Amino acid sequence: MELGLLGLIQLALVIYAVLKIAGSAAGTGVKVVWILVVIVFPLIGFIVWLIFGPR
Repeated sequence: MELGLLGLIQLALVIYAVLKIAGSAAGTGVKVVWILVVIVFPLIGFIVWLIFGPR
């Protein structure tokens, strides 16, 4: 049960990050790279995006 809840939280964080990246003022290439990183490496990608992405 706990793993299902953690997976749901992780999915919500990934969706949040993708929506924020897509709505940002960054260039299209940068957006595509960040979205791919967040989708391919969900937890690590989200953390890296939080640290280096939004400015």
